[in-house]
Amino acid sequence: MYPEHLVHPMRMDIVEGGFQELKQASEVEEVLAKPGTTLLFINSVCGCSARTARPGVKEAVAASTKKPDTLVTVFAGVDQEATQKAREYTLPYPPSSPSIALFKDGELVHFVERHHIEGRSAELISAHLEGVFEEFC
Repeated sequence: MYPEHLVHPMRMDIVEGGFQELKQASEVEEVLAKPGTTLLFINSVCGCSARTARPGVKEAVAASTKKPDTLVTVFAGVDQEATQKAREYTLPYPPSSPSIALFKDGELVHFVERHHIEGRSAELISAHLEGVFEEFC
């Protein structure tokens, strides 16, 4: 587990973007049982990719005319119970953080793995997600 003082700024960055933190497995189950679209951001301390993923996700939500109904986040390496449950919903994809999942009526419809985030700018991530939102939201 990472110390809270290290992850707090990263938590707040995505929460200030309108995302609700999920810290328990039951919270993940409850949110993903709701009808509609849910964007799940699996947050990470990984500097090489999380530094573009967080702003890219927030920018996509802010810029899109069609948006997910619900925005949630779990923090890999910190909120272990919630992250493990979230990763059950993102199967068959292997654990990946950061990563971005879009669910429609509880079913995974799009997943962005870490290797699709690495080396890409926040603007590219945002543009990609805006297209995904247009298709599924």
